[in-house]
Amino acid sequence: MLRSRGIIKGVNLGGWMSQCDYSQERLDNFIKESDIEKIASWGFDHVRLPVDYNILQNRDGSPIESGYSRIDNVVELCRKYDLKLILDLHKTAGFSFDYGEEESGFFDNEHYQELFYQFWEEMARRYGHDTDNIVLELLNEVTDAEFIDKWNEIIRKCMARIRAVAPDVIVLVGSYRNNSADTVQFLEAPYDDKVVYNFHCYEPLKFTHQGATWTPDIKPEERMAFEDSVTSEEYFEELFSTAIAKAKEHGTTLYCGEYGVIDVVGAEDSLKWFKVINKVFEKYGISRSVWTYKEMDFGIADSKYDGTREELIKYL
Repeated sequence: MLRSRGIIKGVNLGGWMSQCDYSQERLDNFIKESDIEKIASWGFDHVRLPVDYNILQNRDGSPIESGYSRIDNVVELCRKYDLKLILDLHKTAGFSFDYGEEESGFFDNEHYQELFYQFWEEMARRYGHDTDNIVLELLNEVTDAEFIDKWNEIIRKCMARIRAVAPDVIVLVGSYRNNSADTVQFLEAPYDDKVVYNFHCYEPLKFTHQGATWTPDIKPEERMAFEDSVTSEEYFEELFSTAIAKAKEHGTTLYCGEYGVIDVVGAEDSLKWFKVINKVFEKYGISRSVWTYKEMDFGIADSKYDGTREELIKYL
């Protein structure tokens, strides 16, 4: 479904309109036209843009026009450089995948859920008719298993609201445990034939996130070479197997919205990981978007890859 629209190989614009300080300096200058031009020159066909609700929506649900002007600008830049665009809601009122954010209560709070539905109605109204170029992604990385039943219900209700406005736009939905591939199986059947299952992959975490200080799953002082990470094509095939089966059962496809290796890992070891996961993506026709374009501890534009980037981009 995504591949037929030319959406195969993308890159995230992480840290621009999400996971940031929201300063004028950041919003105006973190990503510029020259960056979009460079992304296109590297052979990517789309970008995934994470956005936080507070850039686009007031607490009463009304739209923030200055925020939408920024999205409009991204849309125009993508058109100029022949890139597709995935609009990903990275944080909504009452929920963030980042436990450090002061957002909670979304799955139990009808007011927060209504704001979520209104947000997507507005996004669908503005961008949901450009079905050849724009895809919508409902929410980044639902966390706890206890949320999945409510999340499935929210997806159904939100899809009904979106479809009343934009009947044909492709919509991405992910499951719990931060969009893990092995939890896709717990999503309900797609609302319709234009819904795609979404997952993220940073496995094995002890390799891709070594040195990370923001997750209790990692001891920052520990290091792991690629050869010690038991990563192979078979490893990823097994990891993705239930998601692949679920998508096949319901006649849809898969999208990997985030995958990548932290900057602590050397470029050569990172390249080995990308080569292996790329083979599995290609074998099963999985479109994807690497995390991330620059900085955020994972940037493919950063100096780490200056000697290997030409080779790297073959395997993204």
